[in-house]
Amino acid sequence: MTAIRLPRRVPLRPLLCLLPLALVAVLAVRHRAVLAEGFGQLATARPSWLLAAAGATCLTWVAAAFTRQGAVVERLPRCRLLATQFAAGAANHLLPTGLGASAVNLRFMTVCGLPLARSSAALALYLLAESIGRVGLLAGLLIAFPDALRLGPLLPAGAAGPLLLTLGAAAGPAVAALLCVRRLRAAAGSFLHTALGEARAVHSRPSRALALWGGSLAFPALQAAGLVAVGRALGLPVPLGHIAVAYLAATVAVALIPTPGGIGSVEAALIVALVAAGGPAAVATAVVLAYRIITVWLPLLPGALTLGALVRLKVI
Repeated sequence: MTAIRLPRRVPLRPLLCLLPLALVAVLAVRHRAVLAEGFGQLATARPSWLLAAAGATCLTWVAAAFTRQGAVVERLPRCRLLATQFAAGAANHLLPTGLGASAVNLRFMTVCGLPLARSSAALALYLLAESIGRVGLLAGLLIAFPDALRLGPLLPAGAAGPLLLTLGAAAGPAVAALLCVRRLRAAAGSFLHTALGEARAVHSRPSRALALWGGSLAFPALQAAGLVAVGRALGLPVPLGHIAVAYLAATVAVALIPTPGGIGSVEAALIVALVAAGGPAAVATAVVLAYRIITVWLPLLPGALTLGALVRLKVI
């Protein structure tokens, strides 16, 4: 009687190490025309400003690491934390907006010994602080530069009402579910209790609070500085503050659009915002393509390799 052979165990971890590289290849093939045009724009730009943009991009990972550390009381391993932020950036461009980085950081915190409930609360605190920092920075720049954006081309007449109705329709089912489903309401209450406790513990330590809010402001400021540097590299005739306002307004506008890393939606929003700030459409398009090459596509492959290495080393 012939013995039945059992299937060999699927090598899940090696497959997970290779998955980011496969996704990078898929994205590169899908966006090959944009990549070719973007690299063409880089060839005509001023190198010193491009280096400044690259430096600002590298500092965003440092700012993200500070914010992540500020969201938890326990000290996280610094080198692994910084490497995780670099890898999380790649994951964020491979999965719907925010999901990739959140999953990587949640796994990292649990591997470091934080319970899942506290890791989730720290993640929520980070996202809240980053959102407040981005919107607060935008509000401050709009006060400083009230004429930075001409909103007429961005918001057609009568668009505010339908936009509010859409937001209300999206929020309505979630509120109804919380009110009607007892288990969901209990789970939400438990999470809120944990999150508030984590926030109080973090803010009782000045060093953690400074890291949390300082990083939350530095992160979008460095991103905007990168776009400013690329704008100068390609001769965009828009004041520096206006470019920063355009960047922050565009990224706030596309924050809820579920595309991988905002690829496609961010480019379109940035071009529209730069044109609304007074830039010529052709130059604005060149600036955005070059900026996305520096901030997304150049770090994507090394970030994916780092992500695979962290998975293999069981850091995440």
